Amino acid sequence: MKLYVSSSPHIRSSATTRRLMLDVVIALIPAFIASFLVYGLRAVWVTALAIFSALLFEYISRRVMKRQQTIGDMSAVVTGMLLAFNLPPNAPLWLPVIGSFVGIVVVKQMFGGLGHNFINPALGARLVLTLSFPTAMTAWVVQAQPVAANPLTVDLIAQATPLAQLRAGGDLPGYLDLLLGTAKSGCLGEVSILALLIGAAYLLLRGVIKPWVPLAYIGTVAAMVSLAGQDPLYHILSGGLILGAFFMATDYTTSPLTLRGKIIFGVGCGLLTGLIRLFGGMTEGVSYSIVIMNILVPHLERWTKPVSLGGGVSRA
Repeated sequence: MKLYVSSSPHIRSSATTRRLMLDVVIALIPAFIASFLVYGLRAVWVTALAIFSALLFEYISRRVMKRQQTIGDMSAVVTGMLLAFNLPPNAPLWLPVIGSFVGIVVVKQMFGGLGHNFINPALGARLVLTLSFPTAMTAWVVQAQPVAANPLTVDLIAQATPLAQLRAGGDLPGYLDLLLGTAKSGCLGEVSILALLIGAAYLLLRGVIKPWVPLAYIGTVAAMVSLAGQDPLYHILSGGLILGAFFMATDYTTSPLTLRGKIIFGVGCGLLTGLIRLFGGMTEGVSYSIVIMNILVPHLERWTKPVSLGGGVSRA
C-alpha cells in the first residue's frame, strides 16, 4: 500500500479563471442587450471600447512589466464590461479608455495583477472618473417617447435618475418602469433590473457566486430606508444596487472568504449605501460603499478566521 502525502488544499475542482470569467460575461449579456434596446448603438460603442481598451492595456502592461500574459483568462473583458455598465450611455468615447487605463493598469496590474488588487478595478476606475470628470459622469439621459402631436425628433433627452427624482419629490417612475428600464435614466448596466436579475440567477445556479453578500447587502439597505420612512422596493429597483450587490460586491479577490466575513461585508456595504442615499450629498452610494468595504476585507478575514481543528490554543 502506498501513502501519498500532499499539501493543502485537497479539494480539486475543474473550474478555471477563464471558465468563471466567461460565466460572468454570459450573465452580463442580458443587461447589455437591454442597454442596447434602450439606448441604441451608443451603448454598443461604449461597451466595446471599454472592453477593447481593457484588453489592450492588460497586454501592454504585462509586456512592460515582463510578466506572463493573462489576457486569455477574460478577467480584462469582465472589467471592461463592468466599467462600461458604470458609465452613462452618452459618455464621451474617450471616457471608457481612460477608465480602462485606471482600472487595469493602476488598480490591477500595479498591485500584482489578478488576485492582488485591493479594490474592484471597475469601481476604482469609476470613482476616479467621477472625481475627475463629474459633468461627463452625471449627464443622465432617457429614451425619448414619441408623442402624436409632436413627431419624435430626438432619441435621448436629459432626465434625473430615479433616486434624484425621489429626493427632489414629484412624480416617480412606477415599479414596472424601474424593473424593465423604460423611461428610466442611469448608467448602462443599471437600466433593466430584470436583465440583471436574470444574470444573477445564472451565476447563482452555476455556483459562481453565493447569495450571502447580495442578500445581506440588499436586506440592509431595505431595512435602513424602511426605518427612514421611504419605500424599500423603490430603492432596490433604483440605481446600481442590484448591479453592485450581485456583480461587484461578490468579486472573489475583494470580498471575504469566510461566511461570517461575507455577511459582515454585505451588511457594511448596505449601511454605507443607506447612509449615503439618505443623508449624503449624492443620491447614489453603491460604488463608494463597496470600495470602502473592499479596503476592510483583510481585517474582516482576520476577525472571522475559523478556529482550527481541535479548538485552537485558547481551548487547549
